[in-house]
Amino acid sequence: MRAVIATDLSDAMDTAIESRVCLECLARYGIDAIDLITVTSPNVTTGMPGSDVGSRTKRALERQERTLEAEGFDVDVHVVRGTPHRRINGLAERVHADLVIAGSRGQSPLQERFIGGTARDLVRTTVRPLLLERIRRETPEEHHDGTRDPGADDVEYEVAHEHLFRRVLYATDFSENAERAFEQFRNLKHATQEATLLHVTPPDRRADADAIADAEARLEALADELREKGIDEVTTMVRSGETTAEILAAEQEVKPTTVLLGSRGRSRIRRLLVGSTTEAIARRSNCNVLIVPPSGTR
Repeated sequence: MRAVIATDLSDAMDTAIESRVCLECLARYGIDAIDLITVTSPNVTTGMPGSDVGSRTKRALERQERTLEAEGFDVDVHVVRGTPHRRINGLAERVHADLVIAGSRGQSPLQERFIGGTARDLVRTTVRPLLLERIRRETPEEHHDGTRDPGADDVEYEVAHEHLFRRVLYATDFSENAERAFEQFRNLKHATQEATLLHVTPPDRRADADAIADAEARLEALADELREKGIDEVTTMVRSGETTAEILAAEQEVKPTTVLLGSRGRSRIRRLLVGSTTEAIARRSNCNVLIVPPSGTR
C-alpha cells in the first residue's frame, strides 16, 4: 500500500517523520511505499545567483527520505510548484494512494485548534483517505523570574499521539459515507487495539426509544464485525445532541488517538458542501483525524 506524505520541511514535520512509533503504525496499517511531496510557491525562484532555496530544500528532503528508508519504506520524492492541496491531491490520484498524510499544528492546548490553510483545503477537497496527524507546539517553560534554561529552543514540537491508530473513535450516522469510512478497519485491524463506535441522535429524538434501540442494535452489529476482524475491545455509544459537540464530548471521555469519520460532498463543488461536522472535528479535535471522502469524489 502507498501513502503520500505532504511535508513543508518544517521542524514540526521532522518531528512526525522521525517518530519511529508513528512509522511503525503506518506499517501496521499496511503502508510499505511512500511518496514524499513538498510544494513550493510559483513565485519562489531557485538556482539564481545567491539563492540557496533549492539546495536547502534538497538537503531537508534527503534527510526525511533517509529517515523513511531506514524504517523500511520505499520512498519517492517530489518537489513541485503550485497550489499545495491541488498538487497533493493530483499526486495522490496519480499514484493511487491509499492514504494521504498531512501534519496539523494547534495553537495551544487551551485554544481551539487551527489546522492551517493547506490542511483545511485538503479536508475540503481530498480524493483519498486523509490522515491529519496532530503535532503539538510546545514552548519551553519559563521560571518564576522569566528566564528559561540555557540552550532551550523557543519552540519545540511533539506528536500528540504517536500510536496513531491504537484507539479509534468511529462516528457514524449510518449513511453511505459513514459506511465507506468503516471500511478503513480492514486496514486498521492490525494497528487498532480499542475501538469505540458512536452514533449521535438529533436533539428532537432524545425521547424516541425505538430510534435509540435501533441505533444501539446497528452499532452492536458493527462491533461484532470488528471483533471478527480481531479487534477485541469494542464498545458502542449512542449520544443525543448537536453532532459536533457530542463527538468532541465523546473524544474527551474515551481519549482516542484517532477520530474516524466520513465526509460529505457533491461533484465539483464539494469544497463548498463538505459536512460542517467533518471540518469542525478536523479543526477542534485534540487527536488525529482520519477522513474518508465519498466514492468518486472529484
